[in-house]
Amino acid sequence: MNSKELKTREQIDKKYKWNIEAMICDESSVNSDLDSIKDRAEKYAADYSGRLAENAETLLAAYTERDLIWRDLEKIFVYARMRRDENNAESKYQAMTSKCSTVIAAVSSSMSFFTPELLSASDKTILDFIKKEPGLKEYEFAIKDTLRQKAHILSEEEENILAQMSEVTGATNDIFTMLNNADIKFGSIIDEDGDKIQVTHGNYIKFMESHNRNVRKAAYDSMYTSYKDLVNTIASCYSYNTKTDVIGSRIRKFDSARAAALSGDNIPANVYDNLISVVNENLPVMHRYVQLRKKMLGLDKMYMYDMYVPLIELPNKTVPYEEALDIMRAGLSPLGSEYIEKMNEGISQGWIDVYENKGKTSGAYSFGSYDSYPYILLNYTDTLKDVFTIVHEMGHSMHSRYTRDNQPYIYGSHSIFTAEVASTVNESLLMQYLLNKETDTEMRKYLLNLHLEEFRTTLFRQTMFAEFEDITHKTIENGQVLTAERMCEQYEALNAKYYGDAVEKDDTIKYEWARIPHFYNAFYVYKYATGYSAATAISDKILTEGEPARKAYIEFLKTGESDYPIELLKIAGVDMSTPAPIEKAMNTFKNLLDEFEKLV
Repeated sequence: MNSKELKTREQIDKKYKWNIEAMICDESSVNSDLDSIKDRAEKYAADYSGRLAENAETLLAAYTERDLIWRDLEKIFVYARMRRDENNAESKYQAMTSKCSTVIAAVSSSMSFFTPELLSASDKTILDFIKKEPGLKEYEFAIKDTLRQKAHILSEEEENILAQMSEVTGATNDIFTMLNNADIKFGSIIDEDGDKIQVTHGNYIKFMESHNRNVRKAAYDSMYTSYKDLVNTIASCYSYNTKTDVIGSRIRKFDSARAAALSGDNIPANVYDNLISVVNENLPVMHRYVQLRKKMLGLDKMYMYDMYVPLIELPNKTVPYEEALDIMRAGLSPLGSEYIEKMNEGISQGWIDVYENKGKTSGAYSFGSYDSYPYILLNYTDTLKDVFTIVHEMGHSMHSRYTRDNQPYIYGSHSIFTAEVASTVNESLLMQYLLNKETDTEMRKYLLNLHLEEFRTTLFRQTMFAEFEDITHKTIENGQVLTAERMCEQYEALNAKYYGDAVEKDDTIKYEWARIPHFYNAFYVYKYATGYSAATAISDKILTEGEPARKAYIEFLKTGESDYPIELLKIAGVDMSTPAPIEKAMNTFKNLLDEFEKLV
């Protein structure tokens, strides 16, 4: 078999697969367990509906049993979804995931009475229960958060209808996932070695980083031609996804879909607006970097397929997976011995699924249930950039480990707003470690370029995505139609604004919106940019202030969802309600560019 041919799941060595069997070692009872969970939820409704405000003991029992049901269901769903992600063409796990979704909808329906009934009681009654029953102290923040959202909670009957519809309203995400990971096929190209290779989600970026321009262009054209051919189908899918957001926000009496999305984490609207405003103010610095890229590449005309190739060409050095783990350990040492010990334990337990295989979900993520390991999915290709991906996802998983060790189930997760901080602090620490130990000028230039690219792809690019989402949702809210043509025009205009005159207009980049899976979880991507800004400030504090900053950061990792994200980040010394962290990040970008320009 050609060594470059994509392997099947069975051909991957077991030591490079996650130990998912530690989660559920025997699948034979999964279907009966799901049926049992559904029955428990129905009994729950019979036992507690109409009784929540009866007394403090009953309310505590209702909260406790509700958590137990969701906890058991979460474990099976996460297992099924991760099994499906191993190979999206595997019908067994498609079916298991689908059944989980059905049971989730049923459980949501059975429990839909809970919040409306809780809110039908007076605030004083519920708050007095907390004073009377010590066990309710654990739920105090959750209860007060529910009371905060009283204006947006519907009647019990209406909540029940929405819960029953959840399986349908979430269909656009599932449709795009299957289309994007199982059905869509990209063409083959000739790589640097003259071999014919099929383009995949996993190898696309590697091709875009090739110093052979013909390879870059071929991969670029191959990728976007496939999306162009399906653009009307994808536009219809995304349009209905956006309509679902807008209609849902109106039903719940929010001013907009964005307001509804921000409400869950109690994020002020100015956080979103500050991000876009400050980044837009600093676009001239971004344009300066793009102009420098064009000059260094020696191009008369530069296109978007030239945006990912490293400006400093180094020997074609691979970084084997085991070496990447050693680099990660060294780079994250400022977080302390306990952090490294917990991380090493996770690696030995089998948290990580390393290599791409046919049908495997693209990209990388950290995932798991409250009762499982915080698993990591990778598509590792032996590059330095992949080392940063491991470090990024390990940040998420260690955040989960610390949180689940210190918080009860109800607070055992974390908002994306704070999660992206944990991952990006790790990336920032790794970058500083590599820069500090580097004595070779060429390698230092390479690392600076890599750091600048992190800012471009995470802070600038994700903010551009955030603008796009704002535009598409306002289009629907204003009674207009989201057609493929309209979205292509909007995306093309944004791309031109962010990258400036140094990049030539082509007939391809306007289709990029069609391949972004994050758009199916609306107003999510801005958190990458805010997280990057917060992480830049926190990592700087750890490296300059030492032990006090490190301890504060570890305390932040333990907090889960026990408070609102803005308040939790203050524990680590960052206030995201102001533009200051974003301005600081922009200043860091400018300083990196200044140094890079001097060296080149």
